[in-house]
Amino acid sequence: MAFKKNRLAWMVALAVQSLSVTAQAQAGSSRSSSEQLPEIKVQSSREVPPTYNLPTTTSATKVEAPLRDIPQTVNVVPQQVLQDQGAHSMESVLKWVPGIGLSHGDGQRDQVTIRGFTAIGDQFIDGLRDDALYFRDLSNIEQVEVIKGPASVLYGRGSSGGLINRITKKPGIDKSEVAATVGTWNQRRGEFDLARNFQDSGVAFRVTGAIERADSYRDKQFLNREALAPSLQFKLGSDTSLLLQAEHLSDRRITDFGIPAFRGRPVDVPARTYYGAANARDVDVSQSEVTALGFTFSHRFNDQLSVRNAFRHYDYSLDRNNTLVGSVNEAALTASLNRSNVKRDEDGYFNQTELTQKLNLAGMKHQILYGIEFGKQDKDQLFRSQNNIASVSLFNPVLPVLPLTVTAAPSTDNLGILKTSSAYLQDMVSFSEHWKALAGVRYDRFEQETEERRPGRANLNRTDRSWSPRVGLVYQPTLNQSYYASVSKSFQPSGESFPLAPNNAEIAPEKTTNQEVGAKFDFFDGNASVTASLFRLERTNIKAADPVTNRLIPIGVQRTDGLELTFTGELPGGWQLWSGYAYLDAVVTSSIARDAGQPVQGKRATLTPKHSANLWLTKNLGDGWRAGAGMNYVADRFANPGNTVTLPGYTTVDAMLGYKFAKLDLQLNINNLFDRDYIISGHGSAPNLNLPGAPRNVQLTARYAF
Repeated sequence: MAFKKNRLAWMVALAVQSLSVTAQAQAGSSRSSSEQLPEIKVQSSREVPPTYNLPTTTSATKVEAPLRDIPQTVNVVPQQVLQDQGAHSMESVLKWVPGIGLSHGDGQRDQVTIRGFTAIGDQFIDGLRDDALYFRDLSNIEQVEVIKGPASVLYGRGSSGGLINRITKKPGIDKSEVAATVGTWNQRRGEFDLARNFQDSGVAFRVTGAIERADSYRDKQFLNREALAPSLQFKLGSDTSLLLQAEHLSDRRITDFGIPAFRGRPVDVPARTYYGAANARDVDVSQSEVTALGFTFSHRFNDQLSVRNAFRHYDYSLDRNNTLVGSVNEAALTASLNRSNVKRDEDGYFNQTELTQKLNLAGMKHQILYGIEFGKQDKDQLFRSQNNIASVSLFNPVLPVLPLTVTAAPSTDNLGILKTSSAYLQDMVSFSEHWKALAGVRYDRFEQETEERRPGRANLNRTDRSWSPRVGLVYQPTLNQSYYASVSKSFQPSGESFPLAPNNAEIAPEKTTNQEVGAKFDFFDGNASVTASLFRLERTNIKAADPVTNRLIPIGVQRTDGLELTFTGELPGGWQLWSGYAYLDAVVTSSIARDAGQPVQGKRATLTPKHSANLWLTKNLGDGWRAGAGMNYVADRFANPGNTVTLPGYTTVDAMLGYKFAKLDLQLNINNLFDRDYIISGHGSAPNLNLPGAPRNVQLTARYAF
């Protein structure tokens, strides 16, 4: 604890030191253009222009690269989209990304499916793994990048359907901005973003932060949150820089697992109905704390060779207490309640060293990335659970008063130690003016060890070694057209992001293969883009429970055949468009597992709609006014692997009106404009944990630049 407090003190000191600098320097950068399409510029340390269509990404290749050169689907959600939609959570961002299915994450973490596969451990920040189980804040996030398909070639374990990489706000600009938001259910949120770039001294700083208090449309629910993220950049020479970053997040809320099901559908009750303790604000609360420190050192030897070393250390703690529906008696019209205490305490680090080389070889241009990564995570967990602690009416629950502490013996009490060591190689090659390729491979050595604290339990360990390749070919007949084909593979170890257990310690990693063809088109001088992709994702060696012995065995295959379309960017007449569509035929093609009395084989993947679509459109009306509106369509999904509970499809409509004068920007957002009843998310493995979506709500934001 002393070490954590020292780091938090260091963070605050960094913020104070940054704010104490008094010199000012000239700022400004502009987006330059080539003859036909915008020239690609590194965007990591300057103000990104207000656009819905950023032309580059760093996530897919670990270097700044044009999206049109990448033989893979990548969705880049820029800052302007986040602001126009009034997004403050990862859920509010990702609901606008095609191919994403939403999970409530046990009421205490961000969790989604991507192309039909769970992505519980596939969260990254600036390219470094961030798999702790918490709700993230967006006050320090510049943009969100979603890679579709396996990405183990650069990121290691996981990423069957894809991964999510948050790009942080960094020094290098001059900015002074504060924002205040008020909204329905007593929402109150304040943010600030202060940055100075002192070019004469080679020093730049940036400090962002947020504080939020809110109630909720859900009975008992509340939110108390604080975030702080200072950063400091030193220019150590014309070709060398050092970036120091820190962040702290505190999040406290009710652990909300949603509502049960009746006869194959979520129960028909008001969206506010809570199934837990009457004294939930005392005994059903999750408190998470995350503190992280890191640095990025960059040096350019010459125009052909540069090196980058990135490091991040984090501490994460979770004190989760919850009550949830365990089972439903449809005859008696009652629901039984289970109760748990969950404690997690983690710390870990990741370090990446990457060398980038540009060279001409045999008449071809190469950009080669050589990388190594090392990491270690200690994950301590203690669970206590007690089933059938109370029973409530299914449709009109009278909640019981419950004690905070579960007195049962621990069901889990161990320390998981995860170690990563890897090397990777990637080549972006231009064969000619029209033909390009991207090829790479990564080798991982992943060690897992579980130290048990329960009497009579044996310690566990295993080491997996895996190769993760990717190859893709791009054909560009003109500068505004790209056609591609690619194949990539990933691996997921038995525990992946969790400690080993006796039922999975002997099972080899699951394997995922993605085959994809697609096209990307640029319009209106590169200000708007259309993408289309057809793909098949297949995951083999999936662990399933033997119905006789209840032992996990490596039998199971899940496959997703899909189509994704996007159209984003600036249209003539002051219009900005963000839109997408996904068709996902996600099916478990082979499995002996059973769920809710039903075989899993042949069933659809959970939380994955076969059809989903979104459209968000804004218009600059002139004289400082702007307006926008959008819709989200999600077809029906299944709540559990046995497909016995269906979450009905829905369409919601959101709207926005903004007015800017002088340095003040006012924005009104109305969500779920027509007040639709719907289920926004589920658990993914249980039929009776389904979260209703929010009724119509309003938030007003005032943003002031000074």
